[in-house]
Amino acid sequence: MSASDASPLDALRARGEAFLEAISAEYHAAYAGLKAAPQIQPIYAAHAAAYGDEAFAQALELLRGSAEGSEDRRSARLLVDWLLESRVGRELAALDEREIAWENAAVVSLPDGTQEPYQRVPITLGNTRDAKARHTLDDARAKLVLAELAPMRQEKLEREHEVVSKLGIAGSYNATWETLSGISLAALRAECEAFLRGTQHVWDDVFPEFLKKGLGITPDEATRADVAALMRAPEFDAYFTAEAMERQVRRQVTEMGISPDAEGRVRYDTGEREGKRPRAFCAPVRIPDVVHLVLRPHGGQNDWMTLLHELGHALHFANMHRTLPFEFRWLGDNSVTEGYAMLFDHRLKDRGWLARYSGLDKKAMPAFLRYMGFEELHFVRRYCAKLIYETELHSGAVAWSALPDLYVETLTKATGFRYQRSDAFVDVDARYYAARYLRAWQLQALLDESLRERFDDDWWRNPRCGPWMVEELFAHGQRELAHEQAERVAGKRLSFAPVIAGIERMLG
Repeated sequence: MSASDASPLDALRARGEAFLEAISAEYHAAYAGLKAAPQIQPIYAAHAAAYGDEAFAQALELLRGSAEGSEDRRSARLLVDWLLESRVGRELAALDEREIAWENAAVVSLPDGTQEPYQRVPITLGNTRDAKARHTLDDARAKLVLAELAPMRQEKLEREHEVVSKLGIAGSYNATWETLSGISLAALRAECEAFLRGTQHVWDDVFPEFLKKGLGITPDEATRADVAALMRAPEFDAYFTAEAMERQVRRQVTEMGISPDAEGRVRYDTGEREGKRPRAFCAPVRIPDVVHLVLRPHGGQNDWMTLLHELGHALHFANMHRTLPFEFRWLGDNSVTEGYAMLFDHRLKDRGWLARYSGLDKKAMPAFLRYMGFEELHFVRRYCAKLIYETELHSGAVAWSALPDLYVETLTKATGFRYQRSDAFVDVDARYYAARYLRAWQLQALLDESLRERFDDDWWRNPRCGPWMVEELFAHGQRELAHEQAERVAGKRLSFAPVIAGIERMLG
């Protein structure tokens, strides 16, 4: 990069960071229940220069003028990807505000006249043991979603496709995503299809067993409304108390040689609050100095796993080298940070970790690990199906009107739970985030293998491991793609093979 290019690029980075800090703080406040709804449009207006035509043209010029494999190309690809996302965000800001306000205020009306806040439905489903009551609540939710939320989501998806098409980066939505992400959708989809085929016989064995044992129902009766209740597994609650959760997690991280709050840079928010989203999240507001970890309690081991997951994100963001350029701290392949999050949450799948930090005794341990293997298999199969469905959704080859039936067919076949047509545009993570999760599963399995080789099976309490993790993993931000990190740290390619091996060990 020449000296004449440095100043404009540095200005682009500075404007981009100021914009993302503002937008992240606003979303954090709304999602944490600290305000009724975010005010997104004023932020986009105030920071228009950060993602405007000049910034986009500059980043695109850098991308097209840089050599393949160079640092300029690495930076430019991330900047163009982010600027595209920001332009989509600007176009959809009003729709986002409307949707978030709707989710915060929406109420599901049940046939008996009672009502349930929309945001609490997942929590209620998880804690409802009666199958008829679960299905009634989810049917009422689906009816409301079909009438009000699904049209908003479909409109957003259609508008997003229009914006991406007008930018003309590649020939289609999918080709644009592949160009800017560095990930082949066709190759990942083929891996997902192979995973579904390769684990079908195992799923056919364990699915009926866990449905009967956990909920007293058969596969013919199972719907997606039953997932939260089945994964809630209240029979293990006594071993994973709310009182011990944060204390034990902090203890483990401290024993590993890392500050559990990164010397005050990570702010924990793990209590109940009306208006908090049921889905936990990590909000880096100023990287690496201010990172919020937000969790709304559901109960039991799910809360422990969620806290560990979000803590993996938080420690990553809070321990990045502050000298890294904007794009390597705020942007990049989120498969990496999701891989760290999974590396932490998978401690609930580790016999030694459970014996040391949870209340599980030797008698309960085998049943719990088998349950965790079942849960892992379900979620990987679900996300494989999501990736397959979303490649069709974003391909433009399937009519919008035909997508709900394709969604139900694809997800139901992979998981055995009957899905609702109403969720075809709601159960879609932004910009192929399903791909990030799938690669994260692969990355965490390789990282776990590598850490065991370096620091023994109990690496999670080895005081030499934490500092190594900070310097060799977290400090690099997201400069690398997940498959590049796998090669550097583990010397292996990403694949589902170690994921499958881990599932088989847990299932026994």
